[in-house]
Amino acid sequence: MTPAEHDNRRMLRARDAMDRAYAQPLDIRALARIAHVSEAHFIRTFRATFGETPHRYLQRRRVERSMFLLRETGRSVTDICFEVGFGSPGTFSRTFRAIVGRSPREYRRRAATLAVPTCFAKAWLRPSSFG
Repeated sequence: MTPAEHDNRRMLRARDAMDRAYAQPLDIRALARIAHVSEAHFIRTFRATFGETPHRYLQRRRVERSMFLLRETGRSVTDICFEVGFGSPGTFSRTFRAIVGRSPREYRRRAATLAVPTCFAKAWLRPSSFG
């Protein structure tokens, strides 16, 4: 196995841990331990491997989950904010708007008018990495 392949596997293990526990606080030290590298090396290598920092990746995963909850449930935006791991509704709304391009309430209102199969809506509405 080449060193690059070895690094990729380590980063995939850490990313999988983030996917499983996206609603938990981001702990770079714990993620670096999972990848068996230093914290600074973890952040640099994660960004080189996936094109975004661990923090941005986690934010995007949280927003993806919140998009589903906004579309599929009637729960309040505040409840969804805390369930997906944001610490405050203001941070949630600001991050959501930066990634999706509209507020959570606007997103919910527009998503309710979609008359397409869920698989198409998911592909079309999936947020991209922001930079």
